[in-house]
Amino acid sequence: MSSLFSDLPQVHVLSVVGGVVALLLVAKAVALLNVLTSKAHFPRIYTAFHPLAIPGAVLPTSTLTTGRSWHWTRRFSTYVTAHSETIDLVPLLSGVPSIWTTNVDIARQVVVGSHRTKFQKPEWSGAPFTLSSIRRRDSSYSPVASRVWGMNVLSADGATWRTHRRVVGPAFGPELYKLVWQQSRSTYHDFMNVEGWDRDGRKSVDVPAIQTITSKFTFLLISSCGLGFPSSTWATPPNTKDGGITMLEALDLVINNHITLLVLPNWAFRLPLPYLRRIRQARERLMVFMHEQIAERKADIISGKQLRADAFTMLVNANQDEDAKYALSDKEIIGNIFVLMAAGHESTSHALSGTLGFLALHESIQDEILQQIIEVVGTERDPIYEDYSKLNKVLAAFYETARMFPAAHVMIREAKEDTILQVPNPVGEEGTTAVPIQKGTQIIVDTIGLQYNMRYNDRPEEYRPSRWYDLSGDSEAFTAFSIGPRACLGRRFASTEAVCFLSLVLRDFRVSPLLNEGETVEGWKARALDGEILMTLGLRDIPLRFERRSGLA
Repeated sequence: MSSLFSDLPQVHVLSVVGGVVALLLVAKAVALLNVLTSKAHFPRIYTAFHPLAIPGAVLPTSTLTTGRSWHWTRRFSTYVTAHSETIDLVPLLSGVPSIWTTNVDIARQVVVGSHRTKFQKPEWSGAPFTLSSIRRRDSSYSPVASRVWGMNVLSADGATWRTHRRVVGPAFGPELYKLVWQQSRSTYHDFMNVEGWDRDGRKSVDVPAIQTITSKFTFLLISSCGLGFPSSTWATPPNTKDGGITMLEALDLVINNHITLLVLPNWAFRLPLPYLRRIRQARERLMVFMHEQIAERKADIISGKQLRADAFTMLVNANQDEDAKYALSDKEIIGNIFVLMAAGHESTSHALSGTLGFLALHESIQDEILQQIIEVVGTERDPIYEDYSKLNKVLAAFYETARMFPAAHVMIREAKEDTILQVPNPVGEEGTTAVPIQKGTQIIVDTIGLQYNMRYNDRPEEYRPSRWYDLSGDSEAFTAFSIGPRACLGRRFASTEAVCFLSLVLRDFRVSPLLNEGETVEGWKARALDGEILMTLGLRDIPLRFERRSGLA
C-alpha cells in the first residue's frame, strides 16, 4: 500500500482512502436497507453488532448491543416478548442478520447432518474449538491449515464429519464406561484422603467455590479414562515430561482465554507481556503433551502391548485400523482430543457443581435422592457400575442442571442453497407454515432458549429433576446434549462419572449453601446459581457447606 501511494500527494491519498470508506459505508447502508425493507417472516430484534462475531462477542449485553451472553441474560424475555419461538436478529453496524430459534423441530431440520439437510456448519462456527483465525480471507489464507489444534468431530461437517465420527465413535463403548465408573470411585476416595475430608471428628467442610473440586475431579477422569493416565492421583495430576506449568493450569488458561487466542495473531503472543506469554506457554504445553501421547499410543499398538480401554488409546487404535481414505492425521487426532479435554472437562465440571448447588438449595429433593442411594447401594459398600441404571434420580438431578445450563449454548448452520423451512405453528395450533430460506441465511439454534421453551418444559425456571425420572436410556427427549446423529458422544461418559461421584458425595454429606454474613438464601441463589459464557455456558463460583451425615460414614 505504501509503495502504491508513495508518489502521490498526501491529500490525494486521503481522498482515495476517504472514497473507499465512503463506498464501504454506502454498501453497508444499501445492504441494511435491503434487509429492513424485505419481508420478515419472524419478529425482528435489532442490535449494534452480531453477538457471535467481533466486536459483539467481547461486549457485555446492553441496550445498544446483544453481546455474546444475550441469549442467557434475556432467556426469560426475548421470545416471550416477541410472541414467537423464532426471531430475526439484525445487526445494524456489523455482522449479518441471522435467524435464532428455540424450536426443536426446526433444530432437527437444520442440524441432523448436512448429508441429509440443506444446511451446513459455516467454517467460522467451529472457531472456539479449533481456534482458527477469522482475520484474513485472502488467497493466501487457508482456514483449515491455520487451525491451532486441528479439525475435530465437533467442528467438522458433511463428509469430513462422517470420517471423524467413524473413527471417534468406537472409542466410546461399555468397556470405557466401566473404566469411568471405577476411576470415579477411586478418585473420590483419593480426594477424601488427600483433602482430609474423611478424618475422624471433622463434621463439616466449607468450600468457597465447589468448581475448584469438580474441575479437578473431571480433569482427572478425562486424564485417566480419556487420555489413559492410570497413575494420575489427586495429589499428583498429570504433567508433561519436562514439568513446568501443570496440565490443569494450561487447560484452564486456554479455556478462559479462547477469545484472545481467536482474535490475536500468533506474533502478539511473543510480545513481552506476562499475560500473553503465559497463554502461549499454556497452548504450547498442551500441544507438546498431546504429541507425546500419540507417539506413545502408536508404539504400544505396534508392539502388541495390551491396551487400556481409555478413549485416547481406542481413538488412536481405531485410526491405525483405518485405510488411508478414512484415517485421521495426528493434528486431527489432537483436535478431537482437545474437544474431549476442553468441552468434556469444563461442561461436566459445571454441571456437577450446579447439581450440588441446586440440591443444596432444595433439601427435599436432596433427601429424596439420598433415599434412593441408600435403597440401591446401602451404607456398607460403594456403588458399582451395575447400579447405574437403578440410580435414575441421581442421573435426573444431573440432567436437570444440564438442561438449565446447556453447555453447548448455540448450534450454528447456514443454508447451502435456497430451501424451505417447515415452522411449527404456535402452541395450540396444529400444522406447520412453510417459510422460504435463501441460500447463505444463517440459522442459530438457541439451545438455552430451547431448554427454557415452555412448549417442552413446564415452568422451565424451576429446578425439577422429576422431569427425567422416567427417561429411558439415551432418549432424545433430553436435548441438552444436542440432537440427532450429532448428539454429544461424551454424554454417557459424563453421566457415568456424575452418577458415581454424586452418589458417593450425597451419601456421605448433606450439602447446604455457604452464606456470607447477613446473606439470605435468596441472595445466595442470585449470586451463585447464575451462568456465564466462556467457551461453553457454565456457572459462577458456588460456595457450599458439606456436613458429614451421622451414622452413614
